[in-house]
Amino acid sequence: MSQRKMLQFSTGALLLLLHWFGGLVLGEVDKDFSSCLDFFHDRTPPQGINEAGYQPICQRHKNQYHFASLYNRQHRAPLYSAYTLGPADGKRPDSTWMYEPQLAFSRASSEMSPFNIPVDQNVIETQAVLEDYRNSNFTKGHLNPSMHQKTIEDRKATFTLTNIVPQRADSNSGPWNGLEREVLRKFKAFCVGPMYVITGAMPYKSEARWINSRVSVPEYMWSAYCCPSYKSDLPGSVQPFFPTYAAVGRNDRDSGEEIVPVNIKVRKSVRGYDVRRMTLETLEGILRQRLSMPISLFAGQCQ
Repeated sequence: MSQRKMLQFSTGALLLLLHWFGGLVLGEVDKDFSSCLDFFHDRTPPQGINEAGYQPICQRHKNQYHFASLYNRQHRAPLYSAYTLGPADGKRPDSTWMYEPQLAFSRASSEMSPFNIPVDQNVIETQAVLEDYRNSNFTKGHLNPSMHQKTIEDRKATFTLTNIVPQRADSNSGPWNGLEREVLRKFKAFCVGPMYVITGAMPYKSEARWINSRVSVPEYMWSAYCCPSYKSDLPGSVQPFFPTYAAVGRNDRDSGEEIVPVNIKVRKSVRGYDVRRMTLETLEGILRQRLSMPISLFAGQCQ
């Protein structure tokens, strides 16, 4: 067969395969959140963040967007993940951990993908991989937790390392888990519309700390929610929690107490991993000081 006929045959076979599989979908790295603005209140991402070094990711799984993350390439960790809360309609899925091809390859699919063995070097260079967490003494801490996602596919989509930061086990399964459950209870009991949640990580102020000399470890976790539509007859004790509320949690039991005090009365295993509830304005003030950015998390302060 001549080279020209071989090329014609190969091209025809490729077109046939593309037709058979519904077309090959290739994407470029997201330049902004324009494809997934529904996960932000008033379709507006947090304002005031210096975008240099950060990569917006519209988290796509099974050809559907599930949430959004702002990823720090240098730290190989997200600054935050944003999502709309939906009570899980089933159990936590078996975790198949995934990565973001578009971070590694300029024209890769925008779909998150399960890790291959061996892991491609381009993937290793551009983002966290499972090997980073092995023997690190840190768990994989979800910013968008699976319990806050309604469908099984929504929950599976949270198992991407671009939604994960190194988190101490006693925080992850202790006080921080308690906060996630508390937010879920408030949503079920008092919200009459969507609840928009942004959860993030706060790096050390003086010098970054790392696992495997590659992935940045946060000193604190933080979270805030916006529930613009809620019941009009809120109990007095609940009124301060609407339409917005926020919290910061310790990820280092040896950190100072200027942001989150330590309660010495809690059981020893979780002591030093306290979570401090606060107003949205207080959290934004802490973030502005720590990150040196004029951050505003929700458009119009969720009004």
